[in-house]
Amino acid sequence: MNRSILRSAAVLVLAAVALAGCSSPSSGPEPAPDGSASSDSATVSGDLAVYAAASLKAAFDEIGAAFTDENPGVTFSPVYDGSSTLVTQLQEGAPGDVFASADEANMDKLSDLAIDPTLFASNTLVIAVPAGNPAAVETLADLADVTTVLCAPEVPCGAASTTLLSNAGVAVEPASLEQNVTAVLTKVAAGEADAGLVYATDVVGRDDVEVIVPDGAGDVVNHYPIAALDGAPNSVAAEAFVAFVLSDAGQKILADHGFGAP
Repeated sequence: MNRSILRSAAVLVLAAVALAGCSSPSSGPEPAPDGSASSDSATVSGDLAVYAAASLKAAFDEIGAAFTDENPGVTFSPVYDGSSTLVTQLQEGAPGDVFASADEANMDKLSDLAIDPTLFASNTLVIAVPAGNPAAVETLADLADVTTVLCAPEVPCGAASTTLLSNAGVAVEPASLEQNVTAVLTKVAAGEADAGLVYATDVVGRDDVEVIVPDGAGDVVNHYPIAALDGAPNSVAAEAFVAFVLSDAGQKILADHGFGAP
């Protein structure tokens, strides 16, 4: 091969290299391994398992609906029960994404799973009696003389009830100890008990019970923490839901249901 041909070939190779170096990069996203376009922010979708205290049911049902309106790819799957019961389920491996407790003590039991727990609401106790107040209950002292149902001591509403009664110097022999506040209210509303101690939020909008705010109620306040869980099956949706609960929109819904500020 003569030298002129070699020189021509070299020029062509250099030109091709120069053109490749000067070409502009693609303006589109880099393709994902499956060929789809990648995104800078993860899409919020999939099943979201929220384990929440029974007293949060009405508020969280509404918050869940608002959250899924904003994130239609999410299926909101709440589990409501006493906080201590939920802790046991989560410790035994229940696939939860978020835990919302009715007190800090039960959240502390999940310290190895809960990621940065944050207070988001507060609540106080009231005396609930059946409509018409047939036993004429007026004060905490009256609970010692009528059929009274309370939450079990290990449940947040039970711990708060114990403190409230102790502060008032009242000893009550309960007809039953329930594992969540909903069960207490159900028995009172059905007339199976003359009275029970429940959260102020539980009686909002109810016409089958009457409410007495006892002296000292404002001194016994339950503070509610919420946290995404380590190893959550849907960590992206978990973080987004916690942020929504803490947002102005979430806080307004909680306030509408009678919850106080954190």
